[in-house]
Amino acid sequence: MVEQVTQPQLRAAGWLRWMWRQLTSMRTALFLLLLLAVAALPGSIWPQRSIDAARTADYIASHPTAGPWLDRLGFFEVYASPWFAAIYLLLFISLVGCVLPRSRMHWRAMRATPPRAPARLERLSAHRVAEVAVEPGAVLEAAREVLARKRFRTHAHDLDSLSAEKGFLKETGNLVFHVALIFVIVGVAIGHLFGWKGDVIVPVGQTFANTLLRYDTFAPGPWVDPQTLAPFTLRVDRLDATFEENVTGRGQFGQPRDFTAHVTTTATPGAASQRSTIKVNHPLEMQGAGVFLLGNGYAPVVTVRDARGNEVYSGPTPFLARDNNYTSVGAIKVPGAAGKQLGFSGLFLPTALVDREQGPISVFPDAKKPALALTLFEGQLFPGGRPQSVYVLDTAEMTQVKNDKGEPLRLWLEPGKTITLPGDRGSITFDGVDRFAGLSIRHDPGKLVTLAAALLALAGLVASLVVRRRRVFLRVSPAGPAGRTVVTVAGMAKGDDEGLDRVVQDVLTAVQDRMPRPPETDPDPAPSRLGAGSRWSDRG
Repeated sequence: MVEQVTQPQLRAAGWLRWMWRQLTSMRTALFLLLLLAVAALPGSIWPQRSIDAARTADYIASHPTAGPWLDRLGFFEVYASPWFAAIYLLLFISLVGCVLPRSRMHWRAMRATPPRAPARLERLSAHRVAEVAVEPGAVLEAAREVLARKRFRTHAHDLDSLSAEKGFLKETGNLVFHVALIFVIVGVAIGHLFGWKGDVIVPVGQTFANTLLRYDTFAPGPWVDPQTLAPFTLRVDRLDATFEENVTGRGQFGQPRDFTAHVTTTATPGAASQRSTIKVNHPLEMQGAGVFLLGNGYAPVVTVRDARGNEVYSGPTPFLARDNNYTSVGAIKVPGAAGKQLGFSGLFLPTALVDREQGPISVFPDAKKPALALTLFEGQLFPGGRPQSVYVLDTAEMTQVKNDKGEPLRLWLEPGKTITLPGDRGSITFDGVDRFAGLSIRHDPGKLVTLAAALLALAGLVASLVVRRRRVFLRVSPAGPAGRTVVTVAGMAKGDDEGLDRVVQDVLTAVQDRMPRPPETDPDPAPSRLGAGSRWSDRG
């Protein structure tokens, strides 16, 4: 009769221990790292509300079925969603739980003595045998000096063997790499919680004050108080843009050569002004923020008057470039017009040309022959109070104005030209052209932590790839004649090590060079390649 075997049962503590071991395994950490990369993909596929709220609202409105569901699932605010934060925290916990036990084991291994030499060294694939004409004690003393010069840590467990070990920097580099990854996560978390970024368009001659109301878009961290921003100001004095005007090679004509914004800044109200420059990839460091020049373009200066001649709109209006020749799209919104609100939509052309097939285009990015090609709408500029882009005119509740022939009204304006609008709607004047600087202002308190951790991770990775973990064993035994000793040197490596056989030969050669050679020596066995018998486990 077969007796029934009773399996032990896992209680609550046992299940918790099992789950902790699964979470802190290296396999789980790698899976969570891959999952974090996959979870970040929606942030590059769908518009993010913190970056462009108007585009996000337009996407949801144009996708009435999928848009609301994606919004509920957090796909329009991926990096602040609960599921992304959960993966992030689980990865952090997994890395910490994985690194701490390995660090404790590595510390014990560095303090432990090298293991005892095997009795049959010739069984190891990488081994050498030679005979010398000295006593065994002298051989061991010479071997100890040779291995010490090669930075091996040595220990003799008995009177006829010597054990040596080195390469702990390999595992140290591996642990440093993982610890650095943890600090990268910490640095990113600090930047997300306490950092902020904002974008603003500043036309030449205007001043930007670092306050929340002056930003076009502003994305603060969860623990950021926008009312505590550093009170600096920045005025764009001049924006230099240089383009290739000579045909020096195929495709070079009109290519940008340099963009430089000349600015005047004040760190605090009442402080002395300082003049600085901002270039692409050369930001300006202000108090608590870095100012980056991310874009530039043209801001036509337009004046709109009503039928009585009263000025209802005046100033530079940024247009967004859509090609390399700075053919720019934009909208002039006049909410103060008498009667219905007016909106002009169209193109700004730095070097204008009307092509028979393409219509109005720009043939060069610099303002050689500027012109505005506009159409006119009237109605409600901001339907429902929804946010919208400054470059786009929302015509959902607007009507396009037509000419006497019933065709859409088209306006062609050059600098200094005024056109009277039909139906007593007033007039529009193209006064001139200003440039604007597209500035991105960011505060990231965790960037230094992230940078230092990234450099540390790189150093640890290099160490783990370059350094070899090796053990060398030496055993001596008396030969037949008195005063002669047989020396056997063998080596083991953790992982594949093509240079181990050479290390064993170098150790034996160095030991032989320290003592007189015997008149006759046994033939040196042919070198053997490193095989499975030349590896070890940390548990051995």
